[in-house]
Amino acid sequence: MTSPVFPDLDGASVFITGGGSGIGASLTEGFLRQGARVAFIGRSDATAFVARMEAETGRAPLFAQGDVTDMTTLRAAMDRAAEAHGPVTRLVNNAANDQRHATLDVDEAFYDWSTAINMKAYFFACQHAIRAMKALGYGHILNFSSISYMMGNAGYAVYTSSNAAITGMTRSLAREFGPDGIRVNALAPGWVLTERQLEKWASPESLDAFLDRQCLKTHLQPADIVNPTLFLCSDASRMMTGQLVAVDAGVVTTG
Repeated sequence: MTSPVFPDLDGASVFITGGGSGIGASLTEGFLRQGARVAFIGRSDATAFVARMEAETGRAPLFAQGDVTDMTTLRAAMDRAAEAHGPVTRLVNNAANDQRHATLDVDEAFYDWSTAINMKAYFFACQHAIRAMKALGYGHILNFSSISYMMGNAGYAVYTSSNAAITGMTRSLAREFGPDGIRVNALAPGWVLTERQLEKWASPESLDAFLDRQCLKTHLQPADIVNPTLFLCSDASRMMTGQLVAVDAGVVTTG
């Protein structure tokens, strides 16, 4: 998929959570092809992905292996990115886990685990990035949400609650830090057919049913999320903040 060129992303310091697999890997590649200096944190070993990106784009992303639910590890990875690439001016909170669960089976341990990945890490990554962005008077934050909570989906209430909270947090941070030149937006993908989704949740019946709900009759791929992300993290969207943008082939509407 061809991307437009966003000149201000050339040389920009970008940090992505979960940037080594799924949608995150496509985002890492997309920013690298814009000339950005990209760092990402991921739980699984991504050294092979880093090598492939260097071979294909001519740029190697900085990989920090770690769990985003460990706030010390997360902050250290962001600090390492800033030391290598300069202060992070684009934060993309992408890491998430949509593990299905029955509400009546949820215990406190599962609730804490799910919200740590899907909400707590987002808040503290934003907090850490904003401290540096305030000093610069400039910065773009993009928080990944999901259309699942807007659809009222059942089967993962803790996850959908976290995504609704991400939207609320995004709007509050945009209002609080707009005077500092910091923009904060959210992006809500539809059902993007990553390897994980295909392995765990996709069946011919569920795929057909979801396609029926889309205005555009083509399933979303990770690459479909790249260009909207680049736009929202570039100065091309400089007067957009506090917004939730759905990229879902027309399942939901916002506004």
